[in-house]
Amino acid sequence: MPTSSQSDIDLLRVLLGARRAKRLYRGTLTPLFDSKEEESADHMRLLAARELVKRWLLEELRQEPDLQSPAQTREYLKLHFAGKEREVFACLFLDNRHRLIAAENLFYGTIDGASVHPREVVKRALQLNAAAVILSHNHPSFVTEPSQADEMITKRLREALALVDIRVLDHLIVGKNAATSFAERGLL
Repeated sequence: MPTSSQSDIDLLRVLLGARRAKRLYRGTLTPLFDSKEEESADHMRLLAARELVKRWLLEELRQEPDLQSPAQTREYLKLHFAGKEREVFACLFLDNRHRLIAAENLFYGTIDGASVHPREVVKRALQLNAAAVILSHNHPSFVTEPSQADEMITKRLREALALVDIRVLDHLIVGKNAATSFAERGLL
């Protein structure tokens, strides 16, 4: 049974077999999940494994009595944005007990920005009858430091959503292996 004490190559051996794992592994897992990678059977197996983990984390978030685990939310979002080459803005829509209703990508941008329209976020939140949201987006540069533009759009979204009594609980910026929380930084 695979355990957390096993090395990356050991876990790859379980998924792909010893020869394939040795052939593919070059000291880091990142290239194995690269969307530019050739679509070999091994690559497709690894992408399927990542998607299964992502779905499992989403199920876990939905089964929680309320969304009280920032660590679990971060892990889900890191997987959600993994391999994205351009900026994507997503929302986690929550009910009044902070249980997850839906996790959706709302806006797609370029390598250094995405146009976010508060009206569309408010519209979708109302359609889902959300009481709260967690905003999130990735930085393909892997730098998770909030920009002035990030702070401005967060403020605009908070104001727009507040008009219809929907709370913004956090805004997470996700990089390669990290996520920065506006709430933890006192930016909300």
